[in-house]
Amino acid sequence: MRRVHGVRLLALTGVTALLGAVVACGSTEAGAGDASPGSDTAQASPTSRPSPSHARFVEEIEWADGRRVGMYYAAKRGLMEQHQDTAGGAWSKPHLVYATESDPCQSITLKAFDGGTVAAIANWGPYCSDGEPPMESIAAVGTDNLSKWDTKLTKEFDGWEKVEASGDSEQLTFGRNSTEWLTRLRWSRTDGFGDVEETRR
Repeated sequence: MRRVHGVRLLALTGVTALLGAVVACGSTEAGAGDASPGSDTAQASPTSRPSPSHARFVEEIEWADGRRVGMYYAAKRGLMEQHQDTAGGAWSKPHLVYATESDPCQSITLKAFDGGTVAAIANWGPYCSDGEPPMESIAAVGTDNLSKWDTKLTKEFDGWEKVEASGDSEQLTFGRNSTEWLTRLRWSRTDGFGDVEETRR
């Protein structure tokens, strides 16, 4: 019995010494938090640049006037968008453009057009990030200072490759080419998205 009590006393003495060292030196996590870029001191700095409310965008573009638009995938939520109303201004709150709980692919395509119009292409599906074809492909167009977004879902489709303006930003065309088919999806500011068109080569 004395031997057991002696071991316990030795262990208790070691724990007490270790706790004293931690208190004297301070917590490693606390020190890292004080030095993080997101601290109150960094945000209050007059030279700090306004930043998005998350880690980083998957894709980000800039208009000629300096305004920026960014998009990213939010796990189990879908496609998120943020933008600046003025060059270097504050980022808008995250806006859900398309809701889905599917697994996202690796990339997002963004293209800016005159008049504050933005087109986006994004895809989701099991193993899509590893190169498998997507199960959900979204074509999206944002207008009216990006307060309004039109979306068109195409299922079990390899995804849109590009988007181009037909004369001006009032009409856009999403496209994908294969060896046998030309696939098109047209959007207009007045009518929104039409139906997917397939033309054999």
